[in-house]
Amino acid sequence: MADVKAEITANVWQVRVEVGQEVEADHELVILESMKMEIPVTAPIAGIVTALHVAPDDKVSEGDLIATVE
Repeated sequence: MADVKAEITANVWQVRVEVGQEVEADHELVILESMKMEIPVTAPIAGIVTALHVAPDDKVSEGDLIATVE
């Protein structure tokens, strides 16, 4: 199991996966936007997305939980 956390304070621009979706390592889960830059957040391991803790237009801070992959 891997918890995916924000590495920067940003806005959630896009959520690219759904709960229950199978992903490979490095698959884009979410795109964050900060200072007009797009920052992809990827899966650290291959598995199933078991939880999403953000939605488009949410704001996240460094260390906030974004998703869980098992």
